Amino acid sequence: MSRYFTSIGSAEGLNRPAENPCHLLDFARLVLPAGASYVGETGNREVLLVLMGGRCTVHAGDHTFTKVGRRAHPFAGKPHAAYLPAGSRYTITAETGLDAALCSAPADLVTGPYVIEPAEVSAANVGAANFTRELRTILTITDQPDRPAQRLIVGETIVPSGNWSTYPPHKHEVDDLPREARHEEMYYFRMAPAEGFGICRHYSREHGYDHNYTIKDSTLFMAPHGYHTTCSAPGYTNYFLWFLAGEHRTQAVAFDPDLAWVQKTVPMLAR
Repeated sequence: MSRYFTSIGSAEGLNRPAENPCHLLDFARLVLPAGASYVGETGNREVLLVLMGGRCTVHAGDHTFTKVGRRAHPFAGKPHAAYLPAGSRYTITAETGLDAALCSAPADLVTGPYVIEPAEVSAANVGAANFTRELRTILTITDQPDRPAQRLIVGETIVPSGNWSTYPPHKHEVDDLPREARHEEMYYFRMAPAEGFGICRHYSREHGYDHNYTIKDSTLFMAPHGYHTTCSAPGYTNYFLWFLAGEHRTQAVAFDPDLAWVQKTVPMLAR
């Protein structure tokens, strides 16, 4: 596979990408059977634990959060999430079989851990025609000003059968506010049914590449730069967890100028 796209395993414990071209973002998939625990330390990073499926107890410092998680899989409604600040030692104990994502970025923010409930996750249908999709925002400065974070911006997108997302293709690789904010970004994909597929296009004239990746269940797209867009194959629904990190927690993207006219035809959001 390309260094920007890889499979993520499902073995018990922590599953990481073999290679990561990003300087700020990192990702891991945590799989635990009921009753098992994982002990970790955030070090100099902030971590957002997003529950794909199952339920767990999270101990972080002097805080204990029980019954974190509700949905059986990422297509079954809005998620629970837990923010683990830099400098935290934590334990995640599975109350049921657990499938979770850990997104992280460098941070030195002094704050406590907290849980984001599904009711705090906003959801909206965006786009038009065959590029409609459901957008869920989990951790953003706009929607949750009382949820501190230094770099991470996190959400989910559900792309129906045959539809496109992140369209028109956009990039966010230079700081030129308010036009564009520099962010690295990753997409963690799941498919329903699991044997389905989708396509992700990733290209950059400046960096000299134009790649098309086959999205399968539990694959990871890593974008330190470049335009990107995705679609689902007919008959299959595509989910992706998206997360960004940069110097600003303000989202501003630049659309591919050859395709940007589509964005002007209907009101929609960038994801």
